[in-house]
Amino acid sequence: MSETPSTMLPLGTRLPGLRLTDAITGRVVDAAEEARGKKGLVVSFMCNHCPFVKHIRRELVRVAHAALDQGFGVLAVNSNDGKAFPEDGPAAMRDLAQEERWRFPFLFDEAQAVAKDFRAACTPDFFLFDAEQRLVYRGQFDDSRPSNEKPVTGASLSAAIEAVAAGRMPAADQKASVGCNIKWKPGNAPAYFASPVLTG
Repeated sequence: MSETPSTMLPLGTRLPGLRLTDAITGRVVDAAEEARGKKGLVVSFMCNHCPFVKHIRRELVRVAHAALDQGFGVLAVNSNDGKAFPEDGPAAMRDLAQEERWRFPFLFDEAQAVAKDFRAACTPDFFLFDAEQRLVYRGQFDDSRPSNEKPVTGASLSAAIEAVAAGRMPAADQKASVGCNIKWKPGNAPAYFASPVLTG
């Protein structure tokens, strides 16, 4: 299984524009509105079929729901090419989220423009913004990978969320997430994505 690292968008970056349709409800979701008046916003790039996402998904949903209960906004974004990978298309997204009773939107980035604005590279890829909509954490969910037998805990992302909830900055030592590369449409891979197309 090939691994693609996240690009580690610079800390302090302002929340990029994000206005996408929720595959669960059909409503248009605006990230700035989701973040308004809240402690922060968690944005995760993920998809249905990726083995790295499947490996952590149960715990990821738990961490996401805990963040909601602490006053954070949570958004999941799927930027994969839905035509080449129909298992990652809106219908499958809706079915998955409803089956697992997600309480947060699952947004389809059909044009892949949002992934480019976030410089997202892999699934999963995580971004945490504070109440001022500034990036304070980007990187891994935890140290677990499908191949390393470490337990899935969500420790890295959870610690960052807890720090922001307490009014503190997350630790500056942040590890890149790794996962399957975002499945770019033909000719649409951004310049920052220099790696070859990988399987997974």
